[in-house]
Amino acid sequence: MPIRPENRWLYPIDWPQLSQAIRFDRAGARCERCARPHRRFVAHLGDGRWWDGDAACWRSARGRRVAVRDRFELGSVRTTYVVLACAHLDHDPGHNMPANLAALCQRCHMLHDAAEHRWQRWWNVFRLCALRDLYEDPRLTHARSARRPVSARGEGAALA
Repeated sequence: MPIRPENRWLYPIDWPQLSQAIRFDRAGARCERCARPHRRFVAHLGDGRWWDGDAACWRSARGRRVAVRDRFELGSVRTTYVVLACAHLDHDPGHNMPANLAALCQRCHMLHDAAEHRWQRWWNVFRLCALRDLYEDPRLTHARSARRPVSARGEGAALA
């Protein structure tokens, strides 16, 4: 995952070397969760199962050999170009001990960070709404709420 410019100062100066050591020396250029190879196109079914061309077998989302018993359409097989990233397991970029770092492919990294991303989305919406409340002219806010239909404001049913 790319590092946002505003977060760059959180990472150590030797981050590229540390990331390379984790991804290639320790993990052997494979994802540490699912064993997908770095910088290769991988055929997958979308549910975590993927075709390992080197071993000529299907693998699970955990990298174990699996037999694909259910039938699937060849059209449902998709390909993805795998790129490994070095992920912080506790989401703290200042905690760079090797036990806290893992080489993850895009899929595993997104699954690992899903809760963090949900929180970040909520925080961004909350922050932007708070900024609008601070800096917007109250007359505009009042005019905007006055344009909403009666039912949207929760003022009960229309008068009969």
